[in-house]
Amino acid sequence: MKNPISILGLSVLLCAHLWAIDQSIPSDTVILDDTGVQNLKLQTVVAETGDFEETIFALGRIEVYPGRRAAISSRIAGRALKVNVKHDHFIKKGDVAIVVESRQVGSPPPRIDVVAPISGLISATYIVPGEPVSPDKKLADILDLSEVYALASVPEHLAGQLKSGQQARITVAAASGEVFTADLEHLGAIADPKQGVVEAAFHVDNPEFRLRPGMRAEFSIITSKRTGVVRVPRSALQGDPADRFVYVKDFELPNAFIKTPVVIGMMNDLYVEIISGLLPADEVVTRGAYSLAFAGKGSLSLKEALDAAHGHEHNADGSEITADQKRASAHDHAHAHGHENWFWKITSGVLFVALIIVAFRRKSVAPRADN
Repeated sequence: MKNPISILGLSVLLCAHLWAIDQSIPSDTVILDDTGVQNLKLQTVVAETGDFEETIFALGRIEVYPGRRAAISSRIAGRALKVNVKHDHFIKKGDVAIVVESRQVGSPPPRIDVVAPISGLISATYIVPGEPVSPDKKLADILDLSEVYALASVPEHLAGQLKSGQQARITVAAASGEVFTADLEHLGAIADPKQGVVEAAFHVDNPEFRLRPGMRAEFSIITSKRTGVVRVPRSALQGDPADRFVYVKDFELPNAFIKTPVVIGMMNDLYVEIISGLLPADEVVTRGAYSLAFAGKGSLSLKEALDAAHGHEHNADGSEITADQKRASAHDHAHAHGHENWFWKITSGVLFVALIIVAFRRKSVAPRADN
């Protein structure tokens, strides 16, 4: 049976060793292997100095641009013989939309082609074949969506910062999150007293009809621009408002990322201004930055990772081994090696003496056995 005291001692030593390895990795450094980097799909960008745009954020919607809506109707009374328009289908200006049989006497009665007044999509139809037609009845609606209005609801206390010609980035989730740029055409003449907002209208080109009336939109309206600002993408910024930080890629150690506290300034829809904590050459993690906080420290200690990266030994804290430490280590090794030599010499001598004694005793016992 094994000695329980020995087992307990080994357990204590093992725990102490594991604790020492864990303590060798700084708490602000995450070290991964190649597989970990691939699994987290990490992407990095270099912190840069450039222009920074101050913006106003607002919500809104897409609407039909004025003058881009038309109705199809007949100037004479009769009945619909043929209806060519289909809901949500495109029709060109001048195409025959509906064929109307006149109520005038004739054999056969006169027929009139009702054509589309503009090109666009049929948004509604109000007629079927055989149904009576009258001049006061609307037969179909057409929307020309090659241009649309993007209407932002801007909080009224920010409306004073807006003026015609300012550019906005407009994001529409229903259009696969595509970002459209447009200029401010005008502000609403009347504020909404219930919502406390003012309408800001942007004229947006929409040649592929990706924007449809009624879609919700997000607006980042550019009100001013500053130069020479250290900035990083918003996706790099982590932490809560009182503890902001980013992960910076280590310059020397592969797959190592340092949690770096930063002081931030303004934010817009694309970038965040860094007041302190980063240098323009720092490479920060953008994609996968949030996951790094839960990735752990990896299976390698800082010493092991540095040893593998540089091809020589380092201290447990990652620092370089000094000449004095190398001499001390060599002396300790030689001293330990000397102790090992003396230990084996003594052990060998004791074994040799024991063999002689055993051999002598066997010789002395053999004659007695014969007698």
